[in-house]
Amino acid sequence: MTKYEVNISQFTGPLGKLLELIEAQHLEITQISLAEVTADFLRYVKNIGEKVEPGTLADFLVVAAKLVLIKSKVLLPILELTKEEEEEIHDLEGRLKIYQEFKLAGEHLRTLWDKNKPAHSRPLFLNLGEGAVFYPPLGLKAETLAQAIQNLAAALQALIPEQQTVKKSVVTIEQKIEELLNRFKEASRQSFVGLTKEKTRGEVIILFLAILHLVKDKLIQAEQGARFSDITVQKIS
Repeated sequence: MTKYEVNISQFTGPLGKLLELIEAQHLEITQISLAEVTADFLRYVKNIGEKVEPGTLADFLVVAAKLVLIKSKVLLPILELTKEEEEEIHDLEGRLKIYQEFKLAGEHLRTLWDKNKPAHSRPLFLNLGEGAVFYPPLGLKAETLAQAIQNLAAALQALIPEQQTVKKSVVTIEQKIEELLNRFKEASRQSFVGLTKEKTRGEVIILFLAILHLVKDKLIQAEQGARFSDITVQKIS
């Protein structure tokens, strides 16, 4: 099966090489259309159908997540990931690698099942027929076995995650528009960095959309002196 390679207008080659060039700043992330990369990969998957390897899917998700992260930081440099968000990214990579290993193990087990070998046992049991056999080690006592079962039950209980209820406040564009208009009553000229100070990532995104809405309605104007620099917004009198 042909290994997947990116084929877009700005780059042609392995997906990992694309990430490597961007991280080394030999290629501008702003020049790469992530939508085009995704569409190209979906065409590849559609062409080969069910033959796509799980490792290919996992690798694409990891690299695509990193590309989205890099582009987000470039477009909104004031946004910083929390420690929890950084850990979630590393956790995603780990889970995808585990998924790949389980997928390969599952294929191996299916091969064994197709060969009518659904189970394996010690050579001693090969001639004992189909009955179930319990083969304890020498010197095993009932009390020891009972204690082992209790320890196993306690260990499994500890693995059950506690249910937690997380409440998140909902922030609407209308609320942010009203907040912006009130800020302009105090000063007709505001900076985007100042407006987003001590705001959560979600609030920053909603605030940015609110600014775009007010610009569209010609209530404010926005200026940016240089690419990726701070944005200045001013009320139109």
